[in-house]
Amino acid sequence: MFIMSKILENECVEATPITVHPEDKLFQYSQSLQQSSSQKSQCVSLMRIKKVRKALQCPVCLKDFSQKSHLTRHVRIHTGEKPFQCSQCLKVFAQKPNLEKHMRSHSGEKSHQCSECLQHFVQKSNLVRHMRIHTGEKPYQCSECLKVFSDKHSLVKHMRTHAGEKPYQCSECLKEYSAKSSLVNHMRTHTGETPYQCSVCSKNFSQRARLIDHMRIHTGEKPYHCSVCLKSFSQRPSLVSHMRIHTGEKPYQCSVCLKDFSTKSNLVQHMKNHTGEKLYQCSECLKEFSEKSHLVLHMRIHAGEKSHQCSQCLKAFSQKPSLVQHMRIHAGEKPYQCSKCLKHFPRKSSLIRHMKNHSEEKPYDYSECLKSFRINLS
Repeated sequence: MFIMSKILENECVEATPITVHPEDKLFQYSQSLQQSSSQKSQCVSLMRIKKVRKALQCPVCLKDFSQKSHLTRHVRIHTGEKPFQCSQCLKVFAQKPNLEKHMRSHSGEKSHQCSECLQHFVQKSNLVRHMRIHTGEKPYQCSECLKVFSDKHSLVKHMRTHAGEKPYQCSECLKEYSAKSSLVNHMRTHTGETPYQCSVCSKNFSQRARLIDHMRIHTGEKPYHCSVCLKSFSQRPSLVSHMRIHTGEKPYQCSVCLKDFSTKSNLVQHMKNHTGEKLYQCSECLKEFSEKSHLVLHMRIHAGEKSHQCSQCLKAFSQKPSLVQHMRIHAGEKPYQCSKCLKHFPRKSSLIRHMKNHSEEKPYDYSECLKSFRINLS
């Protein structure tokens, strides 16, 4: 009786005192017994719930669960246990539903379809993430730089750039990566594996993203638009490089002459001027070039090809820069100015020759009398 009164005192709401009148004494006593019995029943039920809650608590993080199966699955997070294995690729999972979802990737079953572009997905979660491409929704934000992402996985990978964390290491060259997918892509440089093939031209790629970019060559799709001049691009890196034209940003610097460049490829090409490296040779005259594009332009001289024509006088040129320079004659444009006498010129080469008039430089000698000139007499 004492124990039950303590339970009533600690766990239950105290009973309201009953005023007993002599004439209603028997009735009130009966009512009091019923109320006391009801409170005892509630307290017993409450004690049972507390006992169950205590029994279904994670011993590691003390999280409570309403069902034993939920606790069992949860504990595997701490133990790393993955008892469910795929019979096809032997990949293991901590939960059976995850294995069932994974098996669809082998069967090819894609029961979830996007209502916008009709693309199919194996898992509903993949469809949810995909739909954010159409809606533009990015619910996950970095607490450091406030950059937003459409899925949590991308945010987790991004956060590693702030922490400097690179948990994935290449077993061949020991290079480290912040994302497992980056390591997988990198390993293909060692194995030479190119599992992604273009269905149009059969070209193979080591990364799926490279295949997607390549397919736009065939489809003509250009989903990346410049917000300044509205020019479109098939690849995002091309848009990033293009935007530097508007911003004037040149993040790549030559370590020899400190000249700045807007793209890494331009810097690499420029460095060949310092090394003297010329890998591309003309098969006709054996002239060598540091860039493949220069060789292509040069070959037009031998072929007699002049694909660039002036719309004013119909004069044709083998190279586009030559046509651009020629068009300045019709427009009267002279963008190159002498810093000494302020005279303008339509071509940079004309300005360079003119500047020699202001200097004492006389690089051209006449072989008969050895007199020197500032211009080439040939």
